[in-house]
Amino acid sequence: MWPPIEPAETGEDDFSAEFAARVLARSRVAIVGLGLIGGSLALALGGHCREVLAVEPRAEARALALREGIVSAASADPTAVLPQADIVVLAAPVRAILALLTDLPNMHPGRALVLDVGSTKQAIVKAMAALPARFDPIGGHPMAGKTARGLTAAEAGLFRGAVFALTPLTRTSPLARAVAEALVHAVGAQPLFMTPAEHDRYAAAVSHLPYLLSLALALSTSPEEAVLAGPGFRSTTRLAASSPEMMGDILLTNRPAVLAALERFRSRLAALETALRSPEEEPLLRLLDQGQAHHRRLMP
Repeated sequence: MWPPIEPAETGEDDFSAEFAARVLARSRVAIVGLGLIGGSLALALGGHCREVLAVEPRAEARALALREGIVSAASADPTAVLPQADIVVLAAPVRAILALLTDLPNMHPGRALVLDVGSTKQAIVKAMAALPARFDPIGGHPMAGKTARGLTAAEAGLFRGAVFALTPLTRTSPLARAVAEALVHAVGAQPLFMTPAEHDRYAAAVSHLPYLLSLALALSTSPEEAVLAGPGFRSTTRLAASSPEMMGDILLTNRPAVLAALERFRSRLAALETALRSPEEEPLLRLLDQGQAHHRRLMP
């Protein structure tokens, strides 16, 4: 039952990092979805919480998680796992998370902190706001991943050093904020609090747009041309290998921000094209210099 430690037990009322870590250590954490992100969370949380449980529809993933000791219990039936949980982590595609939030009151009869790790935040946070008062929700998104999918690709160090966005609701309690932050630190990531709208705008620029550009480059290159592909092409088109189902889910739930990012990119691409068409070298070289300098500011 959330919280597993009442502040009155320790006399603390400021929800310090130490107290939040103790709350996490006493909590049963149920992860819904043992894919790359959910499985990596389960691995990384080992030793930082009382118990890791899992809801996972795929029998082979459940068997692997139990055999390797990644979780102590796993079921395809959420009602067999979630009622035991103090903290529920929704680690599924965005639209699956939205469906889970609708069903959660029927699957968990008690109180719980609810955290998601979906790639877009505004729709999810809006759905979280409709949860019954016994739930203490907060949005989240770790900026980590790889093109390989599934529990077999999961690794405990996936989040080490990564930014982990946290998007609290107005109703999110100070304790939930502190424990979510403790969970982020426990998996080796760096918490960054922001609004859902900020998250979706920033993610569109640094994650969703790069996927589209990678995809466009892959689609515009012929197999004949690819015989000369080297490390630059491979790194630039790596994101095109991402799951179409997952990326479609992300793009369709962040359409306005992605379209705005595309428009900004289109203007920069047009400027480069104009400079390249010019008989003068100076406009192109000036843009190349500006791009190099700006990249250094973005990625110091």
